[in-house]
Amino acid sequence: MAMKSELRAVLLAACVVLSAATGSARAQEVPIVNGELWTKSTEQVKKAYLVGIANVLQVETAYQAANKPSDTQSLVPRAAKGLQGQTLDTVREGLDRWYAANPSRLQRPVLETLWFEMVVPGLDKAK
Repeated sequence: MAMKSELRAVLLAACVVLSAATGSARAQEVPIVNGELWTKSTEQVKKAYLVGIANVLQVETAYQAANKPSDTQSLVPRAAKGLQGQTLDTVREGLDRWYAANPSRLQRPVLETLWFEMVVPGLDKAK
């Protein structure tokens, strides 16, 4: 029960921060979360962002449950395999390390960094 309320608080904080960062943005103006936003965010906001990504992947899995696409038609199985053994904290820490080591690349979207710096290498290790 405490975990649910903590998660709600984290998600609320993430929404507040994103709302403050974007102002009254229309849908086409919603910013892509990049390294600049990532490095300025708190640990809790970063975790909320990662939970959101995980939730999208879970929704996609549930949506396609009756007619599962092949691994080449969906990124979900590859993401799951590439991130196997990772936790919210290890993913957050990995992204923190990458942006700290690459300060000239803060414009790179977090999702792109997650995919190419964590998922793809994880897939290579799983072979």
